[in-house]
Amino acid sequence: MKQQFLNLRTFAFAMSSILLISSCTDDSSPLIEEEKGNESRWITIAAAQMGTNPGDGNGGTLIYAVSSEDAKDPSKSIAPFDNGFIVPSNRTARLQSSEDGNTIFNISYAGDTGGNYSKYTVEGGQVFAPTGSEVSIAPYVGSAPRWIKLFDGDQTGAAVYVSTEHQIDDNGTPDDVTDDTYTRTEATIGVVTLDLENSLIKNFQEHIVPLSAEEEAKGYYFSRIDMPTLNAAGDKLYIGGRLSKRDPATAESDSNYEILGSKTIVLDYPSLLNPTVITSTVGHGNTNGYRSINAFEYNGSVYQANQSDPEGSHILKIDANNQYDNSYDFNLDDALGVTGAYVLAWRPAANGKAVLAYRHEGSEEGVAGAQGFFALVDLNAKTAVKIDAIPYEADFYLFQYQGFAVDGNEIYLTQAPVGKNGNMYVVDTETGVVTKGAELVNTTGSHFIGAF
Repeated sequence: MKQQFLNLRTFAFAMSSILLISSCTDDSSPLIEEEKGNESRWITIAAAQMGTNPGDGNGGTLIYAVSSEDAKDPSKSIAPFDNGFIVPSNRTARLQSSEDGNTIFNISYAGDTGGNYSKYTVEGGQVFAPTGSEVSIAPYVGSAPRWIKLFDGDQTGAAVYVSTEHQIDDNGTPDDVTDDTYTRTEATIGVVTLDLENSLIKNFQEHIVPLSAEEEAKGYYFSRIDMPTLNAAGDKLYIGGRLSKRDPATAESDSNYEILGSKTIVLDYPSLLNPTVITSTVGHGNTNGYRSINAFEYNGSVYQANQSDPEGSHILKIDANNQYDNSYDFNLDDALGVTGAYVLAWRPAANGKAVLAYRHEGSEEGVAGAQGFFALVDLNAKTAVKIDAIPYEADFYLFQYQGFAVDGNEIYLTQAPVGKNGNMYVVDTETGVVTKGAELVNTTGSHFIGAF
């Protein structure tokens, strides 16, 4: 018999020392920190409710927390859609967690509350206790912000936006549009940093960020930015970017164009001043990612995934000199033996080995989009191997995947096709051993978007 987690209620125990001695926990009450000791941590499962279409995730986000032991236990059953905490957000919430798993950070996405930052203490099950005050970053970056938690001890979040203006030279004859000439597209970025501990705005800066004169004359510009990441020294902030293009002859959007080398915007930190642009000669395409963190610091460098690369996604490397290391060539098409690899989400452990969610040109088309897969990646060896121990089918949709929970060398992930039950899986990145864990109970048209 699978054991269904019940709605949990928070209560205090007068004799916590007795609980420390006990090796078993009543599922009707959440584990408290003293019970978990050094052996366990909270694993928060995030689930996206269907809105209009299966897999769109637009019906809101629910979260549910279990101990790491229970997450690994296939006799357990987790049902966030029945029992979960509803995270404030008009659409899919943009979630982050503290490094120890005890705190969940959220910024609402779109709607009347879009841009509102809130923080919750994880107490188990559906109990997420609001803590601290709320603050809105909407005045700085809009009501649908793209934000991320920086890896600085859970102190800072960073959100970004870009606005564009297509510049037309009317040649002195404003009434004769036939003489109008497209000159360039001006991209203005905004960056705000948020004190996660005290719910305060730390800094905000706007910058015009040009490309080279040659690139701009051809119509290229930054059309989307995301995923700010601190370098190892903590004095530079890297922001991933997507390029788009206009046809200089018509000023119309151009969709058939040469993909340029992957680019990153670099700012001084914490001042957010002095923007520069660096370009890879190894990878091409975008570096802004989508819903999940796209770049991570490891061993003094920042490793960054790219997307929409004509040669398949790469893991790129930015060294301590804040320039791309073009001697580091990690092509996922070559490593995985596929064509058109596309990184959907990824997360390394401290040992430089990572779990990566991806699709490729051979992925089946499911009810919500292309089928996804997981791979075990080694940043040092530049290898990637599909994790065959995890089951796959066409409706296993990972495009909206947001997070992996990391506990030492272990990485927790969710596996469930759209509208179907699945399981937690735990990957020991050092040994490659994969553990099938608790059942994930799904509902019609909905899907799981990660573990935190």
